[in-house]
Amino acid sequence: MSEQQLIRGTVILTASVFISKILGLIYVFPFTAIVGTKGMALYTYGYLPYTIMLSLSTLGVPLAVSKFVSKYNALGDYRTGQRLLKSGIVVMLITGIIAFLALFSLAEPIAKQVVDPTDLKGNSYEDVIFAVRMVSVALLIVPVMAIIRGYFQGHQSMGPTAVSQVIEQIVRIVFILLFAFLILNVWNGELGTAVGIATFGAFVGALGGLAVLLIYWKKRGPSLKRQIDESTVEQTMPLRSMYKELLTYAIPLSIVGLAIPLYQLVDMVTFNQAMQALGYDMNVVETYYGAFAQTTHKLIQIPVALGTAMSLTIIPTVTNAFINEEHDRLQRTITQTYQIILFLTVPAAIGLTVLAEPVYGALFGLADLVEGAEVLRSYAWIAVAFAIFAVTAAILQGINRQKWAVIALLAGLAFKILSNTLLISWFEVHGAILATGIGYIIAIAINIWAIKKYANYDYTFVFKRFLLVCLFTGMMAIVVGFLQYGLMQLLPINTRMDALFILAVTVLSGIVVYLNLGIRSGLAGQILGERFKFLNK
Repeated sequence: MSEQQLIRGTVILTASVFISKILGLIYVFPFTAIVGTKGMALYTYGYLPYTIMLSLSTLGVPLAVSKFVSKYNALGDYRTGQRLLKSGIVVMLITGIIAFLALFSLAEPIAKQVVDPTDLKGNSYEDVIFAVRMVSVALLIVPVMAIIRGYFQGHQSMGPTAVSQVIEQIVRIVFILLFAFLILNVWNGELGTAVGIATFGAFVGALGGLAVLLIYWKKRGPSLKRQIDESTVEQTMPLRSMYKELLTYAIPLSIVGLAIPLYQLVDMVTFNQAMQALGYDMNVVETYYGAFAQTTHKLIQIPVALGTAMSLTIIPTVTNAFINEEHDRLQRTITQTYQIILFLTVPAAIGLTVLAEPVYGALFGLADLVEGAEVLRSYAWIAVAFAIFAVTAAILQGINRQKWAVIALLAGLAFKILSNTLLISWFEVHGAILATGIGYIIAIAINIWAIKKYANYDYTFVFKRFLLVCLFTGMMAIVVGFLQYGLMQLLPINTRMDALFILAVTVLSGIVVYLNLGIRSGLAGQILGERFKFLNK
């Protein structure tokens, strides 16, 4: 396969991931307007265990199968990849059924852990069970989709994965918003019913994604069969050896991909009890939890999605440079990756911190503005940590040192587990945020050390660039902060439109200030000039 095809495939896949993530962020705004922060907390109780169970049942299968199939196709052996697909579909069906039964059975223990069955003020025990069980059905088919996507990717065909991901997300979102609205506003149903049916959207979306993959399979099946018939080599690899090789690719990918859900799981099982122990009413606790786990978390994923989508396209170049022992090219590529992530995420995170009130008010309304803005102001900086961890873990994968990314994740997660309840008892909701932030800093420090050691990477230049980005971000924050203060004196946030007007003016001003500094200094052109030619002028 040519380098141009590789780049094209990477761009298609990255674009689909980015579109899916953005859709997954945007739907939260109308969904929150329909079900409120309390409903978002209930949605998290159901969806988060599903996310973790899904990762455990698929074990990073799409990328691992892609790598496996691509390897044997390159050797002229197309039959081995087909054998993996046929047996893998059976294996994924079995693991999907086991995961479904496990999550369905765990619904009651999960409900007991996150809510008090005797407390009538927050979400009910029965509603949590219903939400968990409704979302668990999706586990019956999503793992099968994963292996089909991986097989197509292994044949360097990224279209089926890209289109199915986007369609899956669109179908899921339409189902969630439509039925949540109908149940609450047309049929006068209960909040628990609306959110439980909304979690079932994962299954409906998966059906849409699977339908797309089957259409692609029907269209491309004959050409794939022709390749198999023309195979020049056939490995007589037993299935046991095949799966052993597959797992060596898959397990590190799966564990690193679980980073954010695992941190959120710690909060799900400890946050409510720790806050109630401080004397907070369950309604207040779930308002804070919904803001922390869903609404503000989705907001800080915007800069993370933008930064990582642009920087992770460089990772195949890292792998190529490392394998070919091109040390200078490897150093340049890693430097460029760090620069992109810092240049985009640092100002976005600080902007969210400074503009917490108009951001939350414009996007989620004024119902929980005080609590939501408080959480966002405290949480926004962690967007930078999320992005840097994702990129450093990907670089370690590129230089074949992914075990250090796993070690880093486990070290950071251990700190989160050990400190979360204690820090909440000291700093309330900010304690949970602090535990996540410090945990990620520990993980990033280990990743950075491993990259320095195994890629022989010098951080001096990146550190200087980080200081320059911080200087420009600080200047931007001062301008935006003063402008926001002045506008809020003239126009207090009494309606959503007030917040939207203030947000539009301040965000536009912040972008103009930051980009002006970046372009005049030449920094923007050096970092993003290859993608956006006008920045070099």
